[in-house]
Amino acid sequence: TCVFCLTFQLACCCGTAACSLCCKCCPKIKQSTSTRFMYALYFILVTIICCVMMSTTVANEMKTHIPFYKQMCKGLQAGEMCEKLVGYSAVYKVCFGMACFFFFFFLFTIKINSSKSCRAYIHNGFWLIKLILLAAMCSGAFFIPDQDTFLNAWRYVGATGGFLFIAIQLILLVEFAHKWNKNWTAGANHKQMWNGLLALVTLILYSVAVAALILMALFYTRSEGCMYNKVLIGVNGGLCLFVSLVAISPCVQNRQPHSGLLQSGVISCYVMYLTFSALSSKPPETILDENNQNITICVPEFSQGLHRDENLVTGLGTTILFGCILYSCLTSTTRASSEALRGIYATPETEVARCCFCCVPDGDADAEEHTEKRGGQTVIYDEKKSTVYSYAYFHFVFFLASLYVMMTVTHWF
Repeated sequence: TCVFCLTFQLACCCGTAACSLCCKCCPKIKQSTSTRFMYALYFILVTIICCVMMSTTVANEMKTHIPFYKQMCKGLQAGEMCEKLVGYSAVYKVCFGMACFFFFFFLFTIKINSSKSCRAYIHNGFWLIKLILLAAMCSGAFFIPDQDTFLNAWRYVGATGGFLFIAIQLILLVEFAHKWNKNWTAGANHKQMWNGLLALVTLILYSVAVAALILMALFYTRSEGCMYNKVLIGVNGGLCLFVSLVAISPCVQNRQPHSGLLQSGVISCYVMYLTFSALSSKPPETILDENNQNITICVPEFSQGLHRDENLVTGLGTTILFGCILYSCLTSTTRASSEALRGIYATPETEVARCCFCCVPDGDADAEEHTEKRGGQTVIYDEKKSTVYSYAYFHFVFFLASLYVMMTVTHWF
């Protein structure tokens, strides 16, 4: 998809007309896909702003290189050194505005079944107005009265929403791995190369999960103390082993023939990331050494005073999040994926193995209902009969993702 074409829509106030004005070299794009990419683009833009706000390096560089920085902060009423525009409280406010934006559209798009309705036109267009609305909501959060009460209440809302989004991420990862396994297994009927690739990827996933488990046991535990860390690592490692055994058990294989170690390998890697996130966000423990000096335990030595492990968690978390969002924009809200989550799958005979199994080939889509070339990029209007995905569910997932980003960037309190 041509990113330039998507960003070019910002200059247009309605519809996907701007995309059709783009260069001819861009590949053809579906109307439903371009809409979801635009919302994802807004989300990524605000997330990058949140990461910048949490960066002490950026804050220090601004103080050093921006002339009249102190006077500018006072003029904006952001504190003597713009402390109200940086740190966790600023991230909470910006994410509050983004969450309100997506929650509003979740309520606005409930029970839209036709793309020809007035609400559907608003959902699929008016990008400049939406960008202004999003900026206004994020900025307006800084003027909420009684900031302390707001932040204390909002953090628990964020924790609840973040937990729900983790559950949705797990569902997306299972569906992604199932589609991956089904596609490459179908290819193995014609070429054994696909079986070899499947085994190689599964081996890599389990190697990463086991290596992560060992490294966390080395860096986050010690012989005395760290009981919480030991329990967390042991329980989560045991659950990953349990899930792997369940995936290859005869009863599951009879009910879901395409189930296998690939799905459990993907989930095991994700669980190891969540465990790492929990361990790095946990406050460190202190004990007295033989000289009656307080020493910090249960954290890696390289992270003491530098928070490198927290920065690593933030980087991994945002990368996984962007991957899930991109996958969600492309496939996860379509009817085919919804049927896959309910256990309805295409027969292996109709499956064509390919490396880029996420993308539906042009010939497979039934979306070629109406195609227009307006002197530029080809736009496929694939929602003439009915909506391809649930608008309300799409916005609700982004609402929860906003809360998850808020908690991940601020290291969960």
